[in-house]
Amino acid sequence: MLLSLPSIIRLPLPIHHITDILSFYLGYRYYLSLRKRYGDTLPDTHRNILIIGAAFGALIGSRLLASLENLHAFFNPPSLLYYYANQTIIGGIIGGIIGVEITKKTVGIRPSTGDLFVFPLMLGIAVGRIGCFLTGISDGTTGIPSKLPWALDQGDGIMRHPTSLYEILFLGFLAIVLKQLSQKKALKNGVLFRLFIIFYFLFRTGIECIKPVEHVLWQLSVTQIACLGVSGYYITTLFRDKALYTPTQTLS
Repeated sequence: MLLSLPSIIRLPLPIHHITDILSFYLGYRYYLSLRKRYGDTLPDTHRNILIIGAAFGALIGSRLLASLENLHAFFNPPSLLYYYANQTIIGGIIGGIIGVEITKKTVGIRPSTGDLFVFPLMLGIAVGRIGCFLTGISDGTTGIPSKLPWALDQGDGIMRHPTSLYEILFLGFLAIVLKQLSQKKALKNGVLFRLFIIFYFLFRTGIECIKPVEHVLWQLSVTQIACLGVSGYYITTLFRDKALYTPTQTLS
């Protein structure tokens, strides 16, 4: 039996804004909890500067990549609001990484600094996807029509892949895998973050195939191209480093 959720989708609440705020709050609180529990190799001043750099980079990256998803609208925007209204988590992560790297070079920070943010990021993304799911078709992240038993009507009367739910389930599975991996052996600093980026970005490359996206090159969307490029880069860094473990204890 196919499921239908039009009554939930039409709730008269700014549910996406609520879950966006909640995702930032819960993710940040989780980060503070992990930092207190496991400590941090960086002093507070440097860590706070990196967070500011990541925030600015994420703000720019999320809007830029989302705007590029529709090339015609990007070069012929209906209004300047187009560049701000659209956003994507992939662009936010890439922009955040670039913002952190620029800040690190400016301040003179050398070690990898992303491991503490892996699990808070996954929590924040999962909470945000709840908002995407409840917002329905207007969010622009719903899947293509499907006749699978778990297909859902997300507000337009068409049964579709619940891609937001797929992503939440994947993030939960990935969190368990990375948690187990980091508990068995101490990963080298920075490996946990790279593994998260690789697996999450490859997942997003695949799931974009069941979304109504615009293909720009080789039947790939802008987001898929970005995901493949970044995940490919991080895979090469893992092969280059060879050793993934260290005898010292890391985040688990």
